[in-house]
Parts: sequence; C-alpha cells; structure tokens
Amino acid sequence: MRVLIADDNTIVREGLAALLQGRGHEVVAAVGDGDAALAALAALGTATVDVVVMDIRMPPTHTDEGVRAAVHLKAARPDVGVLLFSQYAEVRWARTLLDVATVGVGYLLKDRVAEVATFIESLQQVAAGNVVLDPEVAAALVQAPRPLHDRLERLTARETDVLRLMAEGRSNTAIAETLFLSGGTVEKHVTAVFGKLGLEAAPSDHRRVLAVLRFLAA
Repeated sequence: MRVLIADDNTIVREGLAALLQGRGHEVVAAVGDGDAALAALAALGTATVDVVVMDIRMPPTHTDEGVRAAVHLKAARPDVGVLLFSQYAEVRWARTLLDVATVGVGYLLKDRVAEVATFIESLQQVAAGNVVLDPEVAAALVQAPRPLHDRLERLTARETDVLRLMAEGRSNTAIAETLFLSGGTVEKHVTAVFGKLGLEAAPSDHRRVLAVLRFLAA
C-alpha cells in the first residue's frame, strides 16, 4: 500500500511510518495537520495513494480538523481510502464521514488497536473500498437516539434486530447464534432488509455496508 499519515503527535506519526515501512508499505508523506495532508495529496496529483491515516484533533484548534480534512479529501479523491485514527469515539464525527462516503472509510480508536497486523489489515480493508469501524464506535452509533426513516419503519422487529447486529459487525453465523435462528432464516431476513431499503444487487455496491450505513445515519 501507499499510505499518507496525518497526525500532530510526532511519536505516533513517525511510529506508524516506521511500522508500515518495516512491513513493506510505502509512506508517501507524514504530516502534522489536515491542511498539510490535503496539500500533500494535491502535490502528488494523480499519483497513487491507497489510504490516508488521519487523526481527528489536530492544529490549529484541536477539535475536528481531521474530520473536515477527511470530508474534503473524499470529495476530491473518492478513490482514496480514509481511516480516522483517534483516541476519541464520537458519534458526530463518524456520521459526518459516513454521510459523505459509503466506501473506503474507517474509524479506529488508538487505545484499542493491540496488534500491528490487525491495524494493517484494517488499512487494507479501507484501501479496498470497505468500511471498518471500531466496535465501540459502531456501538455508539447504534445506541445514539435517532428517528427512523420511512424505509426503516417497514422492517419487522426481527429484521430490525438482524440489521442492528449487522451494524455491530456480526456475521450471519453470529447473528444466527445470537437470535437462535438458522442460517437460512438469517439469510432470508437479510434479503428482506435489502429489499425494504431499496438496495438492489449491483457489482459496484456493498449492500450489507449500505444497509448498515442507512441504519446508523437514521
């Protein structure tokens, strides 16, 4: 992978760069704020960048600079993956990013990444166009109060249970075990969820991800 790192903590920034380079990945730039990340990406032009690792609280205000930079980045280069990497789990930040991008985004918490291999796998998933959420972030999104949209109101109670577990990152097998259902029954519920949410099968779309994003954004 070709990775761009934006983090105002020098130890974190250089540590990530060393870890990635030591495992054969190329760090194209390592900068200290969101504006510098956007400038570095612009300077690279059409050069390939697979994924950007972006801290959230960076100069000058140390509030949401990373999220705002991530939104601008995805608007300018939707092909580039963006992984928010922060100490803080905030629903508003996750939703801000998910509102503008349904593919190639992620949100992980620094304190919960215990293994380098797991972190790199998450980066690869985001670079490949998938969505990766820390379980704590996903749980916060699921538990946050939200009005149900018309399409979500069409779901039965069991279909809503299945979609909620999908949003927590559960596989169909895990959902079946949690709800004491057969695998085939879970498949039928998932298919029904896709249908009621208007998610038709398409080679370029990840219906499971899109269903979860609609649920979380409601």
